[in-house]
Amino acid sequence: MSTKILMVCLGNICRSPLAEGILQSKLPKDQFIIDSAGTGGWHAGQLPDKRSIETAKKHGIDITNQRARQFKLTDFEDFDYIYTMDISNYKNILSLAPSEMAKSKVKLILNELFPNKNIEVPDPYYGGQDGFEEVFKMLDEACNVIVKKL
Repeated sequence: MSTKILMVCLGNICRSPLAEGILQSKLPKDQFIIDSAGTGGWHAGQLPDKRSIETAKKHGIDITNQRARQFKLTDFEDFDYIYTMDISNYKNILSLAPSEMAKSKVKLILNELFPNKNIEVPDPYYGGQDGFEEVFKMLDEACNVIVKKL
């Protein structure tokens, strides 16, 4: 049976698509299902931000098959791990959790790198390409830790 991992940010067009693509590139596809979602639904059905696509492509990862979607309650049942990019999204997802078991699946992704420090992945949306490159590096390091744990 596959291990299922969900990456969550606000709009599901910048950070979580990068996290999804990075982790997918590091794990065997027959054993892991990686997806992403946003706490907001404004971009549902859209491609990731072109800057996320360009950044991923620069690192040999294609995320153009992804489409944004909003987090839904069934994600608690469907996924084994739910990684959020920042404290605001972490709190939003926890507030939806129907049980302690569901809550236990939700983690801040950078806590994998810096345990209990609650460091956030900054949202690069309103910045330039440099911000996306910085986010990629952070997520790449965090995903390396996740891969070792799995």
